[in-house]
Amino acid sequence: MLDKIVIANRGEIALRILRACREMGIKTVAVHSTADNNLKHVLLADETVCIGPPNSTDSYLNMPAIISAAEVTDAVAVHPGYGFLSENADFAERVESSGFTFIGPPASAIRLMGDKVSAIQSMKAAGVPCVPGSDGPLGDDFDEIIKMGREIGYPIIIKASAGGGGRGMRVVHAEASLTAAITVTKAEARAAFGNDTVYMEKFLERPRHVEFQIIADSHGNAVHLGERDCSMQRRHQKVIEEAPAPGITEEQRERIGARCVKACQEIGYHSVGTFEFLYQDDEFYFIEMNTRLQVEHPVTEMITGIDLVREQLCVAAGEELSFKQEDIEIRGHAIECRINAEDPKTFMPSPGLINLFHAPGGPGVRIDTHIYNGYKVPPYYDSMIGKLITHGQDRDAAIARMKNALTEIVIEGIRTNVPLHQEIFQHAAFQQGGTDIHYLEKRLGLV
Repeated sequence: MLDKIVIANRGEIALRILRACREMGIKTVAVHSTADNNLKHVLLADETVCIGPPNSTDSYLNMPAIISAAEVTDAVAVHPGYGFLSENADFAERVESSGFTFIGPPASAIRLMGDKVSAIQSMKAAGVPCVPGSDGPLGDDFDEIIKMGREIGYPIIIKASAGGGGRGMRVVHAEASLTAAITVTKAEARAAFGNDTVYMEKFLERPRHVEFQIIADSHGNAVHLGERDCSMQRRHQKVIEEAPAPGITEEQRERIGARCVKACQEIGYHSVGTFEFLYQDDEFYFIEMNTRLQVEHPVTEMITGIDLVREQLCVAAGEELSFKQEDIEIRGHAIECRINAEDPKTFMPSPGLINLFHAPGGPGVRIDTHIYNGYKVPPYYDSMIGKLITHGQDRDAAIARMKNALTEIVIEGIRTNVPLHQEIFQHAAFQQGGTDIHYLEKRLGLV
């Protein structure tokens, strides 16, 4: 087992990783910016190294500083968490070439799945269902592109191959707008990602976002842990996630999950990962793979009883998976609310001093957060300050527990989106389940 690792992240995920390491007897090194001296995991880690000023470019995205921290502390591995450098193939390569273990998939797999065109081509080869589209980058023959658009059928969407998080995409509703949309998207992609490769897909107008969690080791073993529904979104950012996804049958789960497992084995993937799909009219369409631990991994942990961070560490240490597909059993239902330091109506960030924090409790209630009384939320990073998760014997029980938990939680001194979550859980459409990815924005009057 790895005896000391660098946690190259911050906030709740850094604390989550530290807790798993402590349970396993692994020593930890917390790297942090000057703004994060008082982070919970920094205060609890075995060793700490300040790697730069508040700006993430000079700290959490500073590859040489992170690798140097591993060198001076005699660590053997680096865990990137999620965000920051977690899906940066160059970083994974630099960690490995410096003699350390990267706690994640091989750089080749990150690079393959980070390019949307190559990812789709790989998934089609493995039998994973994909959205009808160009099956590759768009060339310069606009007559051919127009013909392709007619065959796919409008509306269509132009996407940057290197895009993500809702950036680098444009919906086209009519042929007359196609050429201009491609030109503008290519220019934006070149400016934002340094890569102007774009491709075309059918635009699904009322899809749900359903994703499959997988974990694979370096010995060719892989399993899926069922699916999550992440359709409650605002501007392509997830707000609420749940598992299993409402309305997905056991047959669908096993069919799509098995194809995800096969795809992992064919591309030589190991570590945790997530296959993301659009789901409409009982059909799944692959959109991308996240080659890292997901924010919403706790809901899968709650329904399977499997500690994904622990398993990720074991895989990185070269161990085989300790379970097989037939060992995976889904029990009950789990829901997660992302708690953000932001105004619940305007969504403006709300950094500042937390002068009172009270965590909810009771059966089936879990909260993953790094905040505490007297903690000052800095203005430099993502506004998420925690995740509230509930589990019950069925979806209704999980919802009832979440309503209670949202009533109990107290965070004073800053504004949070807790009131928004409380409102959503009163919506009849949410209580019924199966809302599409546009539901929340329409409900909030944002579209």
